[in-house]
Amino acid sequence: MNWDLMLLLIFFLIVYLFYLTHKKRFEVQGKIFFLYKTKFGLKLMEKLSRICPKTLNFIGTVGIITGFLGMIFIFVTLLQMTLKLILQPSASPGLVPVLPGVKVSPLLPVLGFWHWIIIIFIVALIHEFSHGIFARLYNIKIKSSGFAFFGPIPAAFVEPDENQLKKKSRRAQLSILSAGAFSNIIMAFFVLFLMLFIFFPINQSLIEPSGIYIASVKENYPANMSGLPAGSMITGINSLEVKSSEKLLDFIKDNGNEFTINTNNGDYQVKPILEEDRFVVGIETIQLNDYRNKNILTSMFGWFLELLKWLWIISLGIGLFNLLPLGPVDGGRMFPLGLSFFVKDENKIKKIWKYISFLVLGLIIINLLPYIINLFVWIISLF
Repeated sequence: MNWDLMLLLIFFLIVYLFYLTHKKRFEVQGKIFFLYKTKFGLKLMEKLSRICPKTLNFIGTVGIITGFLGMIFIFVTLLQMTLKLILQPSASPGLVPVLPGVKVSPLLPVLGFWHWIIIIFIVALIHEFSHGIFARLYNIKIKSSGFAFFGPIPAAFVEPDENQLKKKSRRAQLSILSAGAFSNIIMAFFVLFLMLFIFFPINQSLIEPSGIYIASVKENYPANMSGLPAGSMITGINSLEVKSSEKLLDFIKDNGNEFTINTNNGDYQVKPILEEDRFVVGIETIQLNDYRNKNILTSMFGWFLELLKWLWIISLGIGLFNLLPLGPVDGGRMFPLGLSFFVKDENKIKKIWKYISFLVLGLIIINLLPYIINLFVWIISLF
């Protein structure tokens, strides 16, 4: 049984029951965004905004530049991924819905439910606190804060006084709007730094090879012609156990004779071909590892390292997604403000903004379509 998926469904049920029992305290926007307003964190935002205001002003400027560069990057990337998906239906979608218990990529482990809850809380809290701090930096009143649900997906929010916000300079508005995504991106790279220079070296000293995963099989190469499928696990060579991809590579590159690759999906006869002075069979592999000594300490360390990996991925993903020039997200509000520096006609700005928003929405739907279809098929299979 997929316990992560079961916990997710139970969580959604609890969220729905909470909404039913506290309906009067929720504000519903667009029939899909549910806001539960509180005063949580408002005093802390005020205090943080008064610490080194000059430094915060500089950070705000860097955040604006990063925001627009990120907007261009994520838009171009999404466009390229969509074109690739249309021209090559077998290609992976550019957007992946990251939910617990759902396998989103052969290169990534399944996200655990508790990892998901903790990460969503951290990412949303930092994102919204950053908006609040910069709003107070520019003396904009924050009317409320709290948690929210985009459909069943948990989120957080701060509610600045929109009338005060509109009266501020474009630079101030852009600084506030870009602060959330910028803080997520900064956190992602801070977590990456911690992993690269602290946790990965520690982890490397604790693990040993446990298996070889075939990530891809090249067309018209020996492995492909033998029928060896991607996604298989190599268990041995000529019935001898092999767990290290390094040992596998050493065996292949100096061996021109036919041999057998043993996998969890069967055995496959391959004869390497010579390419650039070495023998190859046309597979790309991923080394799988496990802890040399399994105990509660290594289990806790592995769980925490997994949390950091997903925190890096999700924080960067949410930061960049929020910079898309799409209606309700931060990038959707930054885009017309940035455009106003070059286009003075407000009607033209609105038209361009609408066209771009619909284009981005279309690109997102195209990329999510394979997952929507798979989800629909899975739901049908339950009955």
